Amino acid sequence: MKTIKSPAELQKRKAEILQRMNEKEKIRIRVHMGTSGQASGAKVIYDFLKLELEKRNIDAVVISTGDMGYSYAEPTMEVTLPGEAPVVFGNVDKLKADEIIEKYIKNGELVDGILPANYRVIN
Repeated sequence: MKTIKSPAELQKRKAEILQRMNEKEKIRIRVHMGTSGQASGAKVIYDFLKLELEKRNIDAVVISTGDMGYSYAEPTMEVTLPGEAPVVFGNVDKLKADEIIEKYIKNGELVDGILPANYRVIN
């Protein structure tokens, strides 16, 4: 860990930590872009989400991640709403991504395409 040498550095570090904590309260969307995800069109879904969320004024962080073991259902995306467990959707195309935005992200309604968890969240 880096040594803090002045009050100004301490204040800067505090601001960085607070910003990261606030980002955790945002909607977080992970688009799985491992080799199988990219081959299945995950980049198109990633770009679509970035554009549509901005157009609709939805405050969310879209992240590209590696493979999570759902190669049979690519492209896949994981959506984490604040205070909720992550939900993974498979076989996502633009139409499905739009449905996820409108129903799940905006209203909390579950939609078809949810994959069973093959991992556990560690708090």
